[in-house]
Amino acid sequence: MRVVIQRVSGANVEIESKIVSEIESGLLIFAGIEESDNPEDIKWLVKKIISLRIFPDSDGVMNLSAVDTKKEILVVSQFTLHASTKKGNRPSYIRAARPEQAIPLYDLFMNELKNESALAVKSGVFGAMMKINLINDGPVTILIDTKNKE
Repeated sequence: MRVVIQRVSGANVEIESKIVSEIESGLLIFAGIEESDNPEDIKWLVKKIISLRIFPDSDGVMNLSAVDTKKEILVVSQFTLHASTKKGNRPSYIRAARPEQAIPLYDLFMNELKNESALAVKSGVFGAMMKINLINDGPVTILIDTKNKE
């Protein structure tokens, strides 16, 4: 599973000119599920995300997590995170999980984030054409791939 995590001072998901999900200060997470992903990848990733110390403390040092600061989380599914551009100019998405596999893992990811963090966790609409509006705070953008655990 690949995620792009952005620290935001606000973000929302818009579908057909209507806001369907919105957070104030917190984390915007774009999540891409690969066909080889499994529940263990999800559990590892959730622990990593909720422990990330990317919010400033009273001295302005990134030393606090979303849990420490009681921030919100907005998760948006994004299969294009698994784009391969090795050949030609048209990206291939062959490694991205099909919806019948990805949706249960996406739901598990959402539930684990809620259960492990006790934070408000909101979501876009899986598979929908969405417009994401965000104000990146910092900017702070973190990439994590469960196939490359560092």
